[in-house]
Amino acid sequence: MAKRTQIICMHEGQSGKSIDPVFANAFLKAYDPEWLRPFVTGKARFIGCGGKSELQKKFPQELKNCLNAGSDTTLIVLADVDELKNGEQLKEQYWEIARQNKISEESFENVVFIFPRKRIENWVQYLSTGVTDEGTVGPRDYNFSEAKDMAQKLAKKCRQPQQTKETLPKSLEWSCNNWKALVERMR
Repeated sequence: MAKRTQIICMHEGQSGKSIDPVFANAFLKAYDPEWLRPFVTGKARFIGCGGKSELQKKFPQELKNCLNAGSDTTLIVLADVDELKNGEQLKEQYWEIARQNKISEESFENVVFIFPRKRIENWVQYLSTGVTDEGTVGPRDYNFSEAKDMAQKLAKKCRQPQQTKETLPKSLEWSCNNWKALVERMR
């Protein structure tokens, strides 16, 4: 087993005004991998970055900070895909930023990217109702309690073997695969 790690999660939006960190923190707490370093106030440190451009501007320094901290720190980037085709295109933008800042591909590949298509609210809608249209912007939701409950539901789904193949929204499936890659790396 790998040694315990802490999570740094950069996200769009500001703390207290976005459900993104609430959803991510509730997911991490509910999933509770044994290698995640326990914290009294939470499983991760969240950095609200306002919009996508501010997040991308801060990304290289935060990644370098994580790399300098050693293998016991993992960076998660939580951002909306928006007008791009998919998460891979957005990940390419981050790779270009990393290359411009002389960050190696090996270091870059240790970042976990969580990219909802339009908003994480689409995922909350899907988890609560079973349907969502990722082509439209999900309803702006400041219901932190529902976001927390749906994140816990997602963590439970991730921890239990699937009896049937559930069709997840594409961005949720893509993001879950990035999370699973981290889980496998840490074993």
